[in-house]
Amino acid sequence: MSQAEGTINRRNFLAKSAALIAAGAVLPSPALSYSRIAGANDRISLCHIGIGSRGTELDWIVSELKTSHNVEMTAVCDLWRVNREKAVAKNTGYYGRAPRAFRDLDEALAAKDIDAVIISTPEHSHSPILKMAAEAGMDAYVEKPMGNVLAEVKAARDAVLEQKRIVQVGTQHRSEPYPKAAHDLVETGALGDVSKVEIVWNYHGPRWRGREETKLIRAEDTDWRKWLLTKPYRPFDPQIYCEFRLYKEFSSGIPDQWMSHAIDLVHWFMNDSFPRSVVAHGGVFAWHDGRENADTFHALLEYPKGFLVSYSTSFGNDAPGFTRYMGKQATLINLGGEGSPRYQLIQEKGNHEDDAAIDQKRSAKYVLLPGETKLPPMGIDDLTLGHMANWFECMRSRQQPHCTVRDGFAHSVACMMAAQAYWSGTKQYWDARNEAILDRAPDG
Repeated sequence: MSQAEGTINRRNFLAKSAALIAAGAVLPSPALSYSRIAGANDRISLCHIGIGSRGTELDWIVSELKTSHNVEMTAVCDLWRVNREKAVAKNTGYYGRAPRAFRDLDEALAAKDIDAVIISTPEHSHSPILKMAAEAGMDAYVEKPMGNVLAEVKAARDAVLEQKRIVQVGTQHRSEPYPKAAHDLVETGALGDVSKVEIVWNYHGPRWRGREETKLIRAEDTDWRKWLLTKPYRPFDPQIYCEFRLYKEFSSGIPDQWMSHAIDLVHWFMNDSFPRSVVAHGGVFAWHDGRENADTFHALLEYPKGFLVSYSTSFGNDAPGFTRYMGKQATLINLGGEGSPRYQLIQEKGNHEDDAAIDQKRSAKYVLLPGETKLPPMGIDDLTLGHMANWFECMRSRQQPHCTVRDGFAHSVACMMAAQAYWSGTKQYWDARNEAILDRAPDG
């Protein structure tokens, strides 16, 4: 028997494990399973597709887990030569040997010794590449939003489910301890009936404009047609290539990047995944720099369980952010915006019919983790590792991760509805039966 015939490919082993789990079999721990297979390598072999600024952060996160979760970035793939070379250098430093460098996606997906891919390409390519990865038999970590074209997001979801791939979508706050503690508190019913959720996240600056890469990129150093992927051809534009979040054909900007995080948490906390209807408004009021997408944006989303979500962002002012879940019995407030661990529960006391009663109505306490007596400082780096770690663990167990492809589909739908409501100026509705976004209420 040849070495190739005698070596069990790790991806095949994971697929067989998934089939056994689906059939109800109880499997031994992954490490023990691999140790019993002659020639098997327990290490998870990764290829990173699309390594810009966020991709560089993800590479660091993976490197922090390389020992505890036995993973290695063995390949990188980026159309732009500069990004490829930077990624090779970074990962060589992390692992002591250089990863293979692919320019073309099809070559990376054809590599038989890669177990899974990380996708942090521009938003317009998330869903198409996820679909291709699933059809190639690879698990995937895909940045949010999972997609911004409904047909493409549905196709990616369906491919993942059909191929039984383990996909983690990059709304990482689901894996952080304080949102988890707050989520569990909401599940106890402590808030009572929630009628409204208010979210305000602000930033003072021309977000996504003025990136240094725009001055460096040259058409001859990349493949513009392959970067466009599913989009119609247009002449090479370095601003679109590097600052794509400002251009509506490639991204919705604020909804795709910021609201996706916010609305994913709402879906998780409230256990209600698709808005019934959405209206939105906004415009370019702060940064008149040629951007197409709004720098000031406000959406209102109604959900089937009977509550309203107000989401708002301004890039012209850094007023403090917050999220407020408003229930009949209590209010849950997250102070500080995205990623803040400062959740505070404020109890309501009775019905308030005069100002004096309102002044006396509340008692407040922070949501702490077991054993804590006070909140930690902001910006704890190790909180960023949990989402990636959860994906690695689920790749081995074949259980579903914290943010599944179904969850990614749901937050993508909410963001697409908000973007379409903004650009069309009309209320958008979700037709759950046909999985369609309509400009009128669905029949029935």
